[in-house]
This record gives sequence, structure tokens and C-alpha cells, in this order.
Amino acid sequence: MKIIDTHTHLYLSEFEEDLSKVVEEAIRVGVSKFLLPAIDSTTHKHLLSLTNSYPEHFYPMMGLHPTSVKENYMDELAIVHHYLTNHSFVAIGEVGIDLYWDMTFEKQQVEAFKIQAQWAREMGLPIVVHSRNSTEVILQVLEEIGYKGLSGVFHCFNGTLEQALEIASKGFYLGIGGVITYKNSSLSSIVARVPRDFVVVETDAPYLPPVPHRGKRNQPAWIKYTVNKLAEIWQISPEEAAGITTANAIRLFQKNCNLSKLKL
Repeated sequence: MKIIDTHTHLYLSEFEEDLSKVVEEAIRVGVSKFLLPAIDSTTHKHLLSLTNSYPEHFYPMMGLHPTSVKENYMDELAIVHHYLTNHSFVAIGEVGIDLYWDMTFEKQQVEAFKIQAQWAREMGLPIVVHSRNSTEVILQVLEEIGYKGLSGVFHCFNGTLEQALEIASKGFYLGIGGVITYKNSSLSSIVARVPRDFVVVETDAPYLPPVPHRGKRNQPAWIKYTVNKLAEIWQISPEEAAGITTANAIRLFQKNCNLSKLKL
């Protein structure tokens, strides 16, 4: 069974002491590719250092996370653009709009998202979209700037069935993680009605651990619980669910990445 964790922050300090063990455990359960989204200039060097240490397994993204959009966001975007034009990345992300924590810089978040989406269009890269409490706003922005030449994934999708179907109809994917294992989550009923070809799996480690590990530091090996839940929803085997989501990830991210060389 081969699984791609399409969204994990293994370069953060939470993994400093046992990173090699975390990676080994993930590989043991079938996770052989890890896609690493960027946050901001305080972590870009850690991100790139880690991908250089594990070039066969780790693939970096580049972008400005919406919660890092502050007064200096244009300076941060200049740094992002410098990296994008001087290094190879699998996607632009994670980018988007976050209206959960603080709406002070909502206007700037929208502008930063538009700028980075345009870069993605020009560079032929997918975008990895952060949409916490903002799915409808982001869909409106994408409609405004146009979907032509854009592809991507709504990381940790948390919207409605109608939004999920709209996202898939535009050729975008749904990133599904540990939240789908939560008792009060509506994701199960949504995923059951969305085309399987538009679902990828992720952990968002160290965040959002699945049942039965809630309250602990999340890690890529636990993506198996998400895959098992998808298998249950789709009424297929875990191996088949892993195969579907891995093929989807390869189709989305393969342009700047040798994910297509995975032996499925």
C-alpha cells in the first residue's frame, strides 16, 4: 500500500527530537511521499533544509500562509517570489484566507491570495488552499479571477456538500485528514457524495490528529486512520482507498515532482 501525505509540517519544532523515527514509522505503514507546505519567512529555511535531507521522500511548496499576512505582507510575498523563481516546488501553498482567528487583515489576505494564485497560473503550479471559515469567500475570489489555468486542493476541507461539489466541478480537489474520524464531523456524508477522483489525503501534522489519538501530536503514520475511514465510507478495502487517493495526488502534483514514479 502506497500513500502520499499531501500536507504535513514536519519541519516544525514539534519534530526536532524524533524526526527520523516519525519518518520511519510513516514509511513502515506505506507513506513514502510527504508534501510540505510553507508558512512564512521564519520557517522557509527549515523547510528547504529538511527537503534536502530527504530528497526521495519530501517535496516542498512555497507560499505565504494567510495567518502570517500582516502589515509587511508585501515584503513576505517578495521573499516567496524569490524562492519560486530560484528553486523547484511542487505547489504554491499554503495560501488562502483564514477568518477564524483574526479578521484584521482580511483585505490583505484576499490580495495576497490573488497575487499567489496568479503566480501559480503563470508557473503552471497547483495551489494548496487554506480556507478556515472562508470557503465561500475563496470560491468568490476564484470566480472573480477565473479558474482557467488554475488547479489545486482545498486543504483540510471544512465546507458544505454544495461547496465540495462546486470545488470538484472546477477541477479542484478536497484535502481530507483526521477530522473525518471525529464523531461530530459532517465530512463522512460529504465525501460519500463527492467524486472519488477529487479526494486526496493529508495529516496536517503536527495538528488535527485522528481518532484514536486526539490530543496528541499528529504524525504522518496516522494517515492510515483517514484511509481506513475513506475505505469504510466508500465500501472498499483500505488498499483500494489508498490507491485512489495516491493516484489523485500524482495527477494533481506531478508537474514539478517525480510522484508519478511511485510504484502503485
